[in-house]
Amino acid sequence: MTAYTASKKPLLTLSVIAATDVTAYSPLTYAGSIAGAGVAVYGFAITDAVAGDAVGVDVQGTTIAVSGAAIANGAQLEVGSGGRLITHNTGIAVARALSAVSAAGIAFEVLLLSN
Repeated sequence: MTAYTASKKPLLTLSVIAATDVTAYSPLTYAGSIAGAGVAVYGFAITDAVAGDAVGVDVQGTTIAVSGAAIANGAQLEVGSGGRLITHNTGIAVARALSAVSAAGIAFEVLLLSN
């Protein structure tokens, strides 16, 4: 994954107990699991965590996510496979891209959407 260098601006960061090992920037469910493709999210993990540990989760404002494909600036996004964000198709829109992304595996800033 390409390192992200700009700053994010979360308005609200909460925590959840990780149900499984979590990697920073992963979309999480309310139960602390990594979100599956197309589903709603609680927010995005701000650090790595092991199962059973509390992990900070950005739930409002902007945060960092990882792309699952190329994404246009301003595109609505949904969770794709492996917890990476893709352009919204049939799933639940969870964020909006704040910059264009040229390929999968790139960390980038998103604006979280309520869902």
